[in-house]
Amino acid sequence: MKAITIQNLSKTYANGTRALTEVNIEVEAGDFFALLGANGAGKTTIIGILTGLVNKTAGKAVIYGHNIDREFEAAKRMMGVVPQEFNFNMFEKIQDILITQAGYYGIERSAALTEAESLLKRLGLWEKRNHPARSLSGGMKRRLMIARALVHRPQLLILDEPTAGVDVELRYGMWDYLKQLNQEGRTILLTTHYLEEVEQLCRHAAMIKEGKIIKHDAVKNLVKMMDRETYVVAVRDMRELSGFEEYNLTVVDSHSFEVELNRTTELDPFLAKLKGSGFVITDIRPKGHRLEKLFLDLLKK
Repeated sequence: MKAITIQNLSKTYANGTRALTEVNIEVEAGDFFALLGANGAGKTTIIGILTGLVNKTAGKAVIYGHNIDREFEAAKRMMGVVPQEFNFNMFEKIQDILITQAGYYGIERSAALTEAESLLKRLGLWEKRNHPARSLSGGMKRRLMIARALVHRPQLLILDEPTAGVDVELRYGMWDYLKQLNQEGRTILLTTHYLEEVEQLCRHAAMIKEGKIIKHDAVKNLVKMMDRETYVVAVRDMRELSGFEEYNLTVVDSHSFEVELNRTTELDPFLAKLKGSGFVITDIRPKGHRLEKLFLDLLKK
């Protein structure tokens, strides 16, 4: 079943700005899908249309079989949305924010209390449940936004730049939680500037530029399109790297260096040369960010 079907979606604002041009996207139920693009590319406009905040000019959008034009209330119940900006009452108690949100979906208070307790505990906010939202750190506020989006148990979670302003430790913790939600069966649509998130979390991605989809594929296929990779190589005893000038190595520390290679034709010969020169390799790993390089290449085109 399709969680999201977008067909020929277009949006032109009153001032003539064309934000979207015949966008087509399909997201399978249970997928973890990324929408990638620079600021102003059209990502937030797509989310705005799906959630009823922006009126489309043309095209069709369907959420779990519910056309947003004819069955918006049913479609809305299937979605939980985490926008970029904090939009809850900063003076309201954390638990009350979730209870109020549940009420909008007709959930009885007793059931809402049970669900709020579960979510707040899972997101590390239970001890602060009676504190006003303004007392939370930026990362905790972001987690509160996720809890509020999930309190009515939607099948689709939409996250617009969810880790913006979140420190590294909290970001990785949030990744683990999102992976768990996806493994439990929720479909997740993510927009992000942290392309590492896409490689770590998502199975499929669409790249958007100036309101048009320029690439739509499995993340693993997008990564495979990059024929070159930067590797971090760790060795037991670092010494003079003479004879390797052609590889333009970059020393990282006293036991490791970076090298950029063609993954299919250069990696094995390079490792063989290292071993033949007496180096003992203790670890080798891709540095990552291949998707970012691909994204930049596609945008240039």
